[in-house]
This record gives sequence, structure tokens and C-alpha cells, in this order.
Amino acid sequence: MSLQTSKHDVVIIGAGIIGLTIARQLLLRSNLSVVVVDAHRPCYGATGAGQGYVWMSYRTPGSDTWELAGRSKQLWEELADEVRAQGSDPLDVLGWKRTGSILVGRTATEAASLLERVKLLKNAGVRAEYLTTMELKFREPSLEVGEEGGAALVPDDCQIDARRTVDFILKCNRCYVSQGRYAEFFDEPAISLSSSKKGEEDKDAVKTSQRFLCYKKAVVIAAGAWSGSLLKGLVQEPDLMPEIPVMPRKGHLLILKNPETNIIQVNHGLMEVGYIDSEASHSPEVGAEDMENLPSISMAVTKDVNGSLVIGSSREFSGFSREVDENVVKDMMARAGEFFPALRDLPCGLNQFKEIRVGHRPYVLDDKPVIGRLPCLPKVLLATGHEGNGLCLALGTAEMVVDLIEGRPTKVESKPFSVQGRFKIS
Repeated sequence: MSLQTSKHDVVIIGAGIIGLTIARQLLLRSNLSVVVVDAHRPCYGATGAGQGYVWMSYRTPGSDTWELAGRSKQLWEELADEVRAQGSDPLDVLGWKRTGSILVGRTATEAASLLERVKLLKNAGVRAEYLTTMELKFREPSLEVGEEGGAALVPDDCQIDARRTVDFILKCNRCYVSQGRYAEFFDEPAISLSSSKKGEEDKDAVKTSQRFLCYKKAVVIAAGAWSGSLLKGLVQEPDLMPEIPVMPRKGHLLILKNPETNIIQVNHGLMEVGYIDSEASHSPEVGAEDMENLPSISMAVTKDVNGSLVIGSSREFSGFSREVDENVVKDMMARAGEFFPALRDLPCGLNQFKEIRVGHRPYVLDDKPVIGRLPCLPKVLLATGHEGNGLCLALGTAEMVVDLIEGRPTKVESKPFSVQGRFKIS
């Protein structure tokens, strides 16, 4: 069977929130044509199982991702304003809610760390407030943290609904189909990548299962947890490529049926402070083989746009398994029940859930995304490794990638996220 051939300026491999927002940014901020290709459908990976937190509360001022998170949050707020200016409700379109975030601790040590976090955030220009247990009880009556606990409130933190947001971005991108600037091919895996050093036309192409996608300007690999292995499988000389150690970190997201939801009042996005340690729970010295079968559970609870209770989170290194692990689900419910006593009275079993989502966060050992060009293939860029922060960091990442493609100065310093000097050649 002969394969179809089409020509584009940029090919994006990956239809999660990162790949789709990069496509959107290219369409809005350049004259380039874009095609998005993915082996699956949008929201198959980490995006579809994301809780949707657009938060600054658990980030560290001065860290490599601090400015990227702040810029991305600003861009999300601007997008919500644009939706509102067009006569639509961002809540309906994006699931956008300025819920505010509350990090909670149950011990005197955790409470003291939250008090210090509030000081750091305020010094960095973020509105933040420390809550005593009595103040926390007033704001969240269903939550129990004990007499020694405390909390950090960041009232301007927000959340989005991943699936509604992806639908909106897809709709926006498809407006450019009639202009010949946008195309998408889903359920169509990329098989190989050719990139000529001389930039010869028709020799720079991504081959999929059904077609050749020729590109003039760039290829962006934004395939989440699959990015590292995909890159190795695509290129003709993988031994010359840097080893990009992106690992799948499986997570479950629980969505309770509405009748069960009504027993618990949740007014903010809530997370235990231990989540911060859970997110970065392995040091760079720990090999992937040592991470197997070590699920990490922490409480993260909010309500979605439909009023359903959404419960996270779990983290484990178990390959690309998409099976629901009933033991992990039970542990997540038990952990949430330590903070919400009313959850303890719910019947056990998977049938109590409206939905259980499973996704794979793209984890990199140094706990920051990989964004930038491959030194050996300058037309190829990576945008991956966001772990559980893809939804929050998406718009800032998209802006950075497009600025790199267009040769413009980036709004946020890109060097901390680059490939150059960060990963060894295999």
C-alpha cells in the first residue's frame, strides 16, 4: 500500500494537553502550518487523568519551574478572560474555577512548614494566608486535621477540567483547517523520523502507519511518558541520541457518584502537604528498577464542574499498565478518609465510583520538564517530563516551544529545561 504524503511547517507528535496547546500557540502566534499525530486519541495519557490544578501553592519560589508555572497560570487566566469576553462562561467551556488551594498538615511539624511556606509565597508576591485548625474548620467543615494541624491558603489558585479544555482547544485548532494550516491524525502511530542535516525538502519527514508528514521547520515530540522510548524508536541513529530518561508514573483518579458526593462539603482544592514529597519522592540516585511496586498515596480532593467529588492521588512505577488496581483504589479512599471522616462510611467496592481514570505521568529524575532542541537534530524539539504538572504548565510550555521554533527570546528562561548538557549520550 502506497502511503499518502502531505507537507507542513511543523509536525507535533502527541495529542495530550502539551502537544495540543503547542499547536494552538503556533496557529495563533505564527503563520506556520501544523499537523498533530498521535498513536491514540486525545486525553489517553496523563491529561485525561489529571485533576486540573493550576496552582502555585505547592511550588517553591526561585526553583527552575517557578517562573514557568507563574507565566503559565497567567496565560490560563488570560484564556479564561478571553472566553468570557466572547460571551461564554469559562466554567462551562474550560471547567475553570478560582477555587483557591489549601495545603493541609496534621502534625505540628507540618503546620510549621506550612507557616514557612506562606511566608515564602508572600515574599514572592503570591497572596497566601496561614490557617489555624479553627480557621480551617470554618472554611472546610468536612475536613479533619487534628489539634496540632494547620493549613496554607492561596486564594487565587484555580482549576480546570482537562477534558473540557482539550475539547475547547481542539475546536479552536480545527478553525484553521479551512485555511490549510491545521491537520490532525489520531490512532495513527509515528513509526520513523528522518531529518537531513542539509534541510533537503521532502527528506525531513515523520512516517506514520498511514502517511509521510514532511516538515520544513520543526518536529516537536510531546508524547508524554512515551516520549523517550518513542524518540529512540523513531530516529535512524539512536546511539547518537542523548538518553532522555522519561518514565511512566502511573496514577489513579477517583470520581465518586453524585449521591456519595453530597455527604461532603468541599469549598477549595485540597491537598495534604505530603503530596509535595510524594511528587518528588525518588532521588536521582535511585534507578528505575528500584522504583517498582512502591505506590505512593497522598490526599488530593476537589469537586469538578459537575459537583462530583474527585479524589487523588496515587503514584507508582509499574510500566504502562492501564489496569485499575483495586488495592490502590482502597488505599486512596482510606487516605482520603483520614482527612474526611464521612468517607469512611461509604460502602467498599469499585461500583461506588462514577469513573476511575488511569494515566501515566511523564517523570524525569531531576523533577523538571524537558523543553528544547536536540543538539544532534536541531529541527527536533522535545516537550515532555512535566510529571503531574502538564495541565498547569501547558500554556507556558507552548509559548516557550513556539518562541524557540521562531527564534524569538523566550518569556521564561529556557536553559534549565534544555537537553544540552543535561543528559548523556547512550
